[in-house]
Amino acid sequence: MSTVVADISMSLDGYVTGPEPDLEHGLGLGGEAIQQWVFNSQNSPEDRRFLESAGEGTGAVVMGRRTFDFIDGPNGWNDDVGYAYDHKPPSRPPIFVVTHEAPETPRLAGFTFMTAGLAAAVNAAQKVAGQSETVIMGGAEVIDQALSEGLVDTLRIHLSPVILGGGTRLFDLLDERILLTQGDVTVTPHATHLTYQLKET
Repeated sequence: MSTVVADISMSLDGYVTGPEPDLEHGLGLGGEAIQQWVFNSQNSPEDRRFLESAGEGTGAVVMGRRTFDFIDGPNGWNDDVGYAYDHKPPSRPPIFVVTHEAPETPRLAGFTFMTAGLAAAVNAAQKVAGQSETVIMGGAEVIDQALSEGLVDTLRIHLSPVILGGGTRLFDLLDERILLTQGDVTVTPHATHLTYQLKET
């Protein structure tokens, strides 16, 4: 069964977007600073390794509707920017979008809209991912829900050396203790890449 990995970039003060994220500013105002490890990966071999791993090791992706709406919008994915940023794997992995209602006329093709809930989306993604990873890429609400429901095997956080002071926080929706086992830690000039394994409380 495919391993489920929640993978997201975060500021030092716990934000995964800056303030006021919208269809024009998917990462919020000033939120691009969280993703500097991605934008500078051509000049940082360790960051590049993480980015390429995201493309090559992913068998399927799960995302929330707000994340999809930005990706599908005018400032979202295009021929130059997509999953794993500018790294082009052999093909884009299957992507499952958790939503209450599928959009009528999406700009991008190849997305599966799941209206039966997060667990159903993760299960469908695992079935097509094979031995590769099922990656929950966000946003924060979807990752928090997945952690709360015990759907995540591995949590990867790319901790960026920036304090935003506002925006969308990770873990805000969690109201329970979750024990983690420390995995790999890789420090680069642009981020500290942290890997945790989930275990029962």
